[in-house]
Amino acid sequence: MPDLASLDLLLIALLGLAAGLTGGMLGIGGSTVIIPGLAVVLGPAQHLFQAAAMIVNVAVSAPAAWGHWRAGAVRLRVLAWLLPAALAGVLAGVGASNLELFRGRDGGLLLGRCLAAFLLYAAVANAWKIIKGRRAARHAGAGDTRAADEAEPPVRPGRTVAIGGAMGGTAGLLGIGGGAVAVPLQQLLLKLPLRQAIANSSCAICVSAGIGAVLKNATLPQHVGLGGVALTPTSGLYLAALLAPTAFVGGRLGAMLTHRLPLEKVRAAFVVLMLVAAWKMAAG
Repeated sequence: MPDLASLDLLLIALLGLAAGLTGGMLGIGGSTVIIPGLAVVLGPAQHLFQAAAMIVNVAVSAPAAWGHWRAGAVRLRVLAWLLPAALAGVLAGVGASNLELFRGRDGGLLLGRCLAAFLLYAAVANAWKIIKGRRAARHAGAGDTRAADEAEPPVRPGRTVAIGGAMGGTAGLLGIGGGAVAVPLQQLLLKLPLRQAIANSSCAICVSAGIGAVLKNATLPQHVGLGGVALTPTSGLYLAALLAPTAFVGGRLGAMLTHRLPLEKVRAAFVVLMLVAAWKMAAG
C-alpha cells in the first residue's frame, strides 16, 4: 500500500461511516459503498478493495445484527436454512472471482463492471419498492404496517436455501455483503416483511462475510494492487483497519434507524447512491 495523505485518511474514515449507516439500515453490508468509494479516492484496485470490504462487512453487520436481534426482527428458523447455503455460495463465489478471466487490470475492470450491473439492479429494485410502498400506503394504516412487521410466514426450506446460495455466490464473486440480493428475495419468495428480511440478512452476513474475507485475503497474491504492486494476504488488512472503526459505529446507528426512520427516505438515498456508484464502476 502506498502512503496515504491526511485527506485520503479522512475520506476513507467517512466512507466507512457512510457504508456502516447504509449497510446497517438496509442489511446489505457495506461493500456497495466501500468499493466504488475507494476507487474514487485511491484509483482502481478491484481485488484489493473487495478483500478489505469483505472484512469491513463483518464490522458493519455485527452491531447491526445485534440491534435487529434486540428489536425482535431476526427469524431463526429462516436463518437456519439461509446461513449454510450462504456459506457454500460465498466459497464458490470467491473461487470464481480468482479465475483467469478476472485477473490483471482488464480482469479487475470486468469485475468492476459486473458490480456496476449489480448496483444498477439494486437501484432499480429499490426504486420499484418505493413506488409499491406508496401504493400500499394508500390502502393500509400504521397499525396494519406494524402487524405486517410482526408477522411470521411459514418457513420454506427449498426457497431459503436458493436465496442463501444466490446471496453467498454474489457476495463472493463481487466482494459485497450479499444483502442486496437476500433482502428482496426474502420478501419475494418467503413473503417476509422488510425489517425481518434486513435482520436475517445482517445475521447471515456476519458469518458469510467473515469466511469469504479469510479466503479472499488468502488468495490476494494472485492479483496486483494500487500502482501494479504485488499483493500479500495482509494487504487488505490496512484498508480494513482504516474503514472498520467508523463502519462499526455506522452499522450500529444504521440498525437503530431501521426501526425508527421512514424506510422510503432511506431507500431514496440508497437509489441515488447506487446509481452514482454504478456509473463510477462502469467507467473504470
